[in-house]
This record gives sequence, C-alpha cells and structure tokens, in this order.
Amino acid sequence: MTHYENFPVASWLCPPRLRPAIAAIYWFARTADDMADEGDAPAQQRLDDLAQYRADLAAVAGGEAPSPRWPRVFGPLGAAIQNFKLPVPLLADLLSAFEQDVAKTRDRAGYVDRDELFDYCRRSANPVGRLLLHLYGVHDANALARSDCICTALQLINFWQDLGLDIARDRFYLPARDCDAHGVTHEDLLALRHTQNATDLIATHVEMARATMLKGSALVHQVPGRAGWELRLVVQGGLRILDKIEAMGFATLSVRPKLTAWDVPVMLWRSLWM
Repeated sequence: MTHYENFPVASWLCPPRLRPAIAAIYWFARTADDMADEGDAPAQQRLDDLAQYRADLAAVAGGEAPSPRWPRVFGPLGAAIQNFKLPVPLLADLLSAFEQDVAKTRDRAGYVDRDELFDYCRRSANPVGRLLLHLYGVHDANALARSDCICTALQLINFWQDLGLDIARDRFYLPARDCDAHGVTHEDLLALRHTQNATDLIATHVEMARATMLKGSALVHQVPGRAGWELRLVVQGGLRILDKIEAMGFATLSVRPKLTAWDVPVMLWRSLWM
C-alpha cells in the first residue's frame, strides 16, 4: 500500500548507516497506523491486532522471536533495537495512540480540550522525533523539547489539512471546548459547514500549529550534518501546508491542500535562510 507523505522518510540526506533503522521505525509506525485506519475491519479486530503487534514488539525487545504475522516489520525493527538501543517505551507510546484512534472512532468521541489533544500528540508524533534524535546521538533536554514541538506541530498540521476527511471517518480532532467557544456545533462539523465561526475556529488552530512549529524550529541548528538540512525541509514543508490552508480561506472541511513540485523552490529558499 502506498501513502501520500508530506515529508521525506530515510531520504538520501540521511547517513547510509542510519537508513535501515529509520526505515524500520517508519514501517513499524506505518503498519500499526494502517491497522487502526485502513480497510473495513471491526474495531475489536483492530484492537486485537494491535494487541498482538504490541506483544511482538515486547518479544523482539526482549530478544525473543515474534509471531510470524509481520516479518518485514519486526525483523528490521529487532535489528534496529539491538544495534542502536532504541528506547522501546517510545515505540509502545505510538501503539497506545493508534489504539486510542480506534477507540475514539468506535465511540464517535472527540477531544475535550487542547490538553487532551496535546497528550495524544505526545504519543502519536513526539516519539518519532525522539527516536530519530536518539539515532543521531542528540540527547540534550532542550533539543528533545524542541523536537516535541516540531512533531506535535506536524501532527496538528496533518489534522487541519485532513479535517474534512477525518470527520467523514468519525474522527474529531477540533477540541470540544474550542468548538463551543467559537459557536461551532457537532452537527456543523458532521455537515462540513463552512460557516464564519468554523473558519475562525480552524484559523485559530492553524495559528496554534504555526506557533508550535516555530517554537521548535531552532532544533535545525542542533542536529548534525545533512540531517539538519533534512529537518529544515520538514519544518518548511509543514509551514508551507499552513500557508496553503490560509490561502484557501481555511476551507479544509471541503478541500485538502497538499505539497506539489511548485512548492519545492519555496521550501528550499526558506530552508537556506533559517
């Protein structure tokens, strides 16, 4: 299965010795995400599959053989855990976020407030950045905090980019308290109504994502070598999506913006000036 990706994974900018580990982390997360999202399996089957996946993670982390269900995931991941001493709790956090996706979709439940939304990002996105910093040997607390900001921002950007698509799948990421404060009802969201209140609500969250990204952007100067340039493009790719959302009047209840080849020169130029 192929997926549209805003940002590069294990690209040529990564040192060759790290590419297998980065690819292993990516496919571990991608496969689990597909279990939570793709196809028409009932919720309980998705949760059962994720439970088996979690058991296989525990097995390879303990040096034992996993089940035969996902050899292309746990073979490379087991090697990466052994070779680079990957922090396994970060991988487990990703699974807890995917399990939460299934539970909230099944119950048609959204997020009460921003604290709950940010806690989801802490588990669904931040572990990826911390795992990559671990591979690059960056462990300083300031760098980790900045990484969390960038990863949270990327997750939020994905939410606001995919807003209409997610609502159609019974996923509601706009916090209920913010919806109430802007006078946007659950019925408005289900109907994908682009009222002025909805536009203002989305604009507020786009600005929140932008501020979060900028708060972490100095990390590009702490990551060594070519990886720092890769990170510049990741940051600028996220900011460029926000530019596109703003340019289309925050109408992501009905239109999904995405990066194209025409955006690459802009991202490169802005990367040079970071």
